[in-house]
Amino acid sequence: MGFGKLKPVSAVPVELAPQGALACADDLLETGLMLDLLPVPAVTVALEGGRFQFSALNRPFRMAGLGTVASESPLIRLLGTQLRHFLESDEARHEIAWQFGEEVDCRYFRVLFARHDGHRRTPRCLVTLVDQTSELRTEHSLRREMATDSLTGLPNRAGFSDELETLITADNGEGFAVLVVNLDRFSRVNACMGGLAGDELLISVARRLKGALRSRDILSRMGGDEFGVLLLLDDGPGDALHVAKRIQAALATPFRLSSFEIRVDCSIGIALGADNKGEPEDLIRHAQFAVKRAKTSGRTEVYHTRAFDIAREQFSIETELRRAIENGQMTLAYQPICDLGSGKVTSFEALARWTNENGVAISPDEFIPVAEESGLIIPLGRWAMEEAARTLAAWDAAAGGDCGVKVAVNLSAIQLQRDRIPEMVQAALEQYGVSGTRLTLELTESAIVSDPDRISRTMMALKDLGATLAMDDFGTGYSNLAYLQKLPIDLLKIDRSFISGMLADRDKIAIVRAILSLAQALGMQTTAEGIETNELAQTLAALGCTYGQGYLYARALPPAEAYSLLVANRT
Repeated sequence: MGFGKLKPVSAVPVELAPQGALACADDLLETGLMLDLLPVPAVTVALEGGRFQFSALNRPFRMAGLGTVASESPLIRLLGTQLRHFLESDEARHEIAWQFGEEVDCRYFRVLFARHDGHRRTPRCLVTLVDQTSELRTEHSLRREMATDSLTGLPNRAGFSDELETLITADNGEGFAVLVVNLDRFSRVNACMGGLAGDELLISVARRLKGALRSRDILSRMGGDEFGVLLLLDDGPGDALHVAKRIQAALATPFRLSSFEIRVDCSIGIALGADNKGEPEDLIRHAQFAVKRAKTSGRTEVYHTRAFDIAREQFSIETELRRAIENGQMTLAYQPICDLGSGKVTSFEALARWTNENGVAISPDEFIPVAEESGLIIPLGRWAMEEAARTLAAWDAAAGGDCGVKVAVNLSAIQLQRDRIPEMVQAALEQYGVSGTRLTLELTESAIVSDPDRISRTMMALKDLGATLAMDDFGTGYSNLAYLQKLPIDLLKIDRSFISGMLADRDKIAIVRAILSLAQALGMQTTAEGIETNELAQTLAALGCTYGQGYLYARALPPAEAYSLLVANRT
C-alpha cells in the first residue's frame, strides 16, 4: 500500500561500493558480516527452485518483527509478488513504499531491492527497509490539524474541500450536494456580547447542525459564521431541500447565552453535484452564491447556472463601466419638459447614456443598478452634475445670455447616503458659472425615506443654493405624507405607469386626480411622465397638471440637438 509523498531513501553502503567490490562482497553479505554494519533492517533474499530463502539477515531486521525464516516472514507474505517480479527482471534496483502492521501500531517503510547476483546463477537481492513511521505520523498529524477548525473541531474549508474532491472523484459529481449555511445575526452577538459569547454560540450551533444531519453527512465550519454540509443524495435534489428544512428547524429553538435567549436565523444555499463542471471550490462558490440570493429572497435557494451567468454579466458591466467613467466615454442626453398650458420648453432632464467599446448601447436599466451596487454611482453622479452644468453654460453662451431653461439631474439614493451632495453641486455650479436657480434635482421616494433626517439637512442645503427639488416617480414607492409636508419639495413627478393608458382606465384617472389635488394642497407643481399623445396632454392640463414630459415632445437628445429644439420652440 502507498502512503503519501516520501523523501528518497538515502543510499546504503552497498550502493556506494565499486562494481568489483560488490562482486567480492557476496560472501560477506551471505554470512551477514556486512549486513550487521547497516543500521536499518536488511536481509538477503534468494529465489531457489521457485521458493524464497533468507541467505543472511541483520539484528535490526529481527528486532522489527520481520522473522528469520522466509516462509514465515511477513516481508515475503506481503511483498513476495513484487520481490519475485524484481528477481525475474533485469532491474538493478527498485524502491517501494510499504505499510506493515495494524492500523493502531502501523509502521511505514521505504523498501529498497538491490540486486547482487555476482557470479551466482541463483537470483538474489539485498532488501533494506528505512523506517519512516515517525516522520509520516508527524506529517499526518500536521495535515489533520491544518484541515480542522480549532474552535468546533469540525473540518475547516481546506478539509471540506479535500472531502469534496474525494467524493467528486469517486462519485463523478452526480449523487451529492453542498449546502452552505450562513447565520444571519451572528455579528450582532459578537458586537453586543463579545467574542467569547460568539464562540460559545458557534459551538452550540455546530452541535445543533450535527444533530440535524445523517451520520454519513459531513459538516464543516467554512469560516466566521458560515458552515458547509456535504450530503449524499439518495432521492435526488429533494434530499438536500429536506435536510435544509431540518437545519432550519434545529436552529428555530433559541440559544441560551448567559441570561439571554437568542434566536439565530440562517440562510441556506445549495449547489448540486450534477451542476459541477470544475474544481471543488467551484461547487462551494456556487453554494455561496445561492446563499446571497437566499438572504434576499428569505428562502432556501438552489444554485442555477443562469442566475450565476447574470451575476457574471453584471461584473463584466461593472468593469467596463468603471473604465468608461474614467476614460470619459459616458454622455448625457436631454429630454425636454414642457409647460402643458403653453407648450413652451421650460427645462431638460439630463439622462446618462453609454455606448461601450464595441459600439453597443447599454440601457440605463442595466448599468444604473450595477453602478449603485458597486458604488460607481458616486463618480457617475458627480460626472453627470458637472456635465449638466457645463452643457447649460454652453447653451447660455450660444444664446448670448440666459437661454431660459433649467436642467434636471437625478440623484441616486446611494449617492445621497455616501456623498457630500451640497458641496458637490456647489462646486459644479461655480466651475461653470451657473446659478443654482437653473438646476432641478430629482430624488426618489426611497432615497427620502431611507434616512429622513440626513436627507432633510441635505435638501435644505440644496435649497440654500437656489435649486428646485423634485420627487421622481411619485406613487411607485412608499409615500409618507408627513415627509411631503415637512421637506422642501417643489415638484412631484407622476410616474409613467399611471399616465400610460390613463384615458382608458378610470382607476388611473382617479389616482392622477388625487396626486394633482395633493400637490395643489401642498403648494407643489407637477410633471407627468410618459405623455405620447396630444389628447393625453390636454386632459392632464385640464386636470391641473403643470408640466409634461414624453415622446410627444421629443426623445432624449444629444446636447446640440436639444439646443436646436429649444431655439425652434422659442421661435
